[in-house]
Amino acid sequence: MKIFPIPILCLVLLCFCAAFTEAEYLKYKDPKQPLNVRIKDLMMRMTIEEKIGQMSQIERKLASPDILKKYFIGSVLSGGGSVPAPKASAESWVNMVNELQKGALSTRLGIPMIYGIDAVHGHNNVYNATIFPHNVGLGVTRDPELLKRIGAATALEVRATGIQYAFAPCIAVCRDPRWGRCYESYSEDHKIVQSMTEIIPGLQGDLPNNSRKGVPFVAGKTKVAACAKHFVGDGGTVKGIDENNTVIDYNGLLSIHMPAYLDSIRKGVATVMVSYSSWNGKKMHANYDLVTGFLKNKLKFRGFVISDWQGIDKITDPPHSNYSYSVQAGVLAGLDMVMLPENFTEFIDELTSQVKTNIIPMSRINDAVRRILRVKFVMGLFENPLADLSLKNQLGSQEHRELAREAVRKSLVLLKNGKRANEPLVPLPKKVPKILVAGSHADNLGNQCGGWTMEWQGVQGNDLTVGTTILSAVKKTVDPSTQVVYTKNPDSNFVRTNKFSYAIVVVGEVPYAETFGDSKNLSIIEPGPSTIKNVCGAVKCIVVVVSGRPVVMEPYVAHIDALVAAWLPGTEGQGVADVLFGDYGFIGKLARTWFRSVDQLPMNAGDLHYDPLFPFGNVIGSCLNYNIYIPICMHDKKVDAI
Repeated sequence: MKIFPIPILCLVLLCFCAAFTEAEYLKYKDPKQPLNVRIKDLMMRMTIEEKIGQMSQIERKLASPDILKKYFIGSVLSGGGSVPAPKASAESWVNMVNELQKGALSTRLGIPMIYGIDAVHGHNNVYNATIFPHNVGLGVTRDPELLKRIGAATALEVRATGIQYAFAPCIAVCRDPRWGRCYESYSEDHKIVQSMTEIIPGLQGDLPNNSRKGVPFVAGKTKVAACAKHFVGDGGTVKGIDENNTVIDYNGLLSIHMPAYLDSIRKGVATVMVSYSSWNGKKMHANYDLVTGFLKNKLKFRGFVISDWQGIDKITDPPHSNYSYSVQAGVLAGLDMVMLPENFTEFIDELTSQVKTNIIPMSRINDAVRRILRVKFVMGLFENPLADLSLKNQLGSQEHRELAREAVRKSLVLLKNGKRANEPLVPLPKKVPKILVAGSHADNLGNQCGGWTMEWQGVQGNDLTVGTTILSAVKKTVDPSTQVVYTKNPDSNFVRTNKFSYAIVVVGEVPYAETFGDSKNLSIIEPGPSTIKNVCGAVKCIVVVVSGRPVVMEPYVAHIDALVAAWLPGTEGQGVADVLFGDYGFIGKLARTWFRSVDQLPMNAGDLHYDPLFPFGNVIGSCLNYNIYIPICMHDKKVDAI
């Protein structure tokens, strides 16, 4: 037997003990350890640079594995239209996200990054994904359970591309349709918005019964972290101007714009995004009293607070004019993660300097990082940081498309049906000699989907993704013997001479997002008005309005036989035809007041001088118009099954 000298034995023993101690010491890597123990253990090991890196979310176009490793970046995002390649597959997305994740995992502590994307009506940046109706239509359904199923389907499609974080839902209470983001709001009524927060357990999973108040919850690899936005009052700005000032007293803010945040926190929402807007002149990104005092301290929110895109820059006017002040004001107000789509190193350098010079206390940095790590641990990112292709078939699956089609059916509102009460036009007969389909929106998938679809501002045309236009749906639904003629903007002589049985006119707004959608006139685009005039003056017609909000319709209502609000239905236009032709009944009720004139705005249900064209909750009653028993008004069922 070989005998080792005592010093060598001691050295071996010390090495063994060191290795054993190190293995025991890394509590943050042990999923069996309590959440707070893991957070505390990891934070004890982190440098200032590593902590500030966790607070930084950079755009995909700036990111690389080396960048994530060098700056300890905590999060990456795709802005609208920021994709790995045109019409990228689920596999391309997964590979891109995993490559970036490997950069994060190669850092000293191996903290995984979280990837975020604006999946606001389905996975809307991704080719072949299911695009659901925008929120303005979903609020009409008054169906929280439907929203939960949509959230679950969206989570699966987002996870199919390797992404773990969705910047949804928008829980703004839009009080003025002139706002360019009004279609992102479920309703002018906070009670409807509150009920629609049921999309959060769909996205994240049902909160366990023993959960602590305000603590985020995300139920594993088929769910995503959600984001309640935009805190707070974004839907109440003066004249509906985007990013403007919301002038309302404290009680009004709490009673109209805040309630949905209480519901979101009760349901375990992981993150909250701050609004660009101001409240009584104070920028929300710099509002300590509301972000920290109310959201974090009073409501006990324990997830992390994220800025909007360059939101910290916009604290000053003009933006970025005093960046040092903006960083100080935003971080001290309570921003935990900052969205940095451009020069992220400037933020990192500035924040590091302010911490080292005690302008921003280390306690504020620790609070931010603790919240970010809490979400990452709760999600299981440390155990499962890399995505695989096991969910790739969920992207645009038939099941999800059928769900979207159901959502379209339930979101349609029948505003008028017949020029006389005893002469309804809807449901449309399927078997007639010839029908006309007209209008700029009848055969335009991009117009159906609206903004935040493939690109930030949306895309017109039919090449943006996979889906069914309203024209295609009509052709598929009518009897094979019925001739369908499509002309975008026919003249009245053409309509008269062709002896159509009736016409379907589909008109509305073109895609837009945010400030680009702010409107003072809220009119449908030409040739929409001309098409209505030419067609409806010559033949019985139903007008289907595709829009992100109520638009001016009073000049045309008297001349049309039936009017339907279809909102922005998304990729599944078949849902429109399902209801127009009577396979299903109209059950949607207005979740927004339909004004007569823009001069009346803002006008909401309950206002003293309330004189709408169609009132909040308006539904003319498919029971009467279909001459069938009342349950058709309550359920999305086939008429022949009643």
